[in-house]
Amino acid sequence: MGGSEEAELEARLKGRTLQVYWYALKAGDSGHGIGVREVQRALGFKSPSVALYHLEKLRELGLLTKTKTGEYHVAREVKVGLLKFFVKLGRFRFPRFLLYAVFSTSLLIAYVILYPQTLTPHNLMALLFGITSSLILWYETIKALRETPF
Repeated sequence: MGGSEEAELEARLKGRTLQVYWYALKAGDSGHGIGVREVQRALGFKSPSVALYHLEKLRELGLLTKTKTGEYHVAREVKVGLLKFFVKLGRFRFPRFLLYAVFSTSLLIAYVILYPQTLTPHNLMALLFGITSSLILWYETIKALRETPF
């Protein structure tokens, strides 16, 4: 994907359209397509025409395909905007910061358990660094989860 195509996708893939795309990605992870009424109900749209508008917009962008029965399926996944901050592992999507936060916190816990805790400058710096990095990474994880479109 070229730079200009990526910029156009990022510009057009926001708001309600991003919510519909996120919903389609989650539905695709469980192995089924989505319909207009399903999207309307799941995302609380007032009418099916709003859902249809966003589904067709995604289809025109090449992100969804439409079957003869009217179901939409994810044609391709893109990592633009908010989607850059998420990782897919099997059927689950989660903020990539979650991996870093768990790793950093695990190292901090192991350090506290395995090494004698004294008030030496070395020990205090290690604890300060471990606590600070863990807090920052957990903050970024929670921030990314709050910004999810759905």
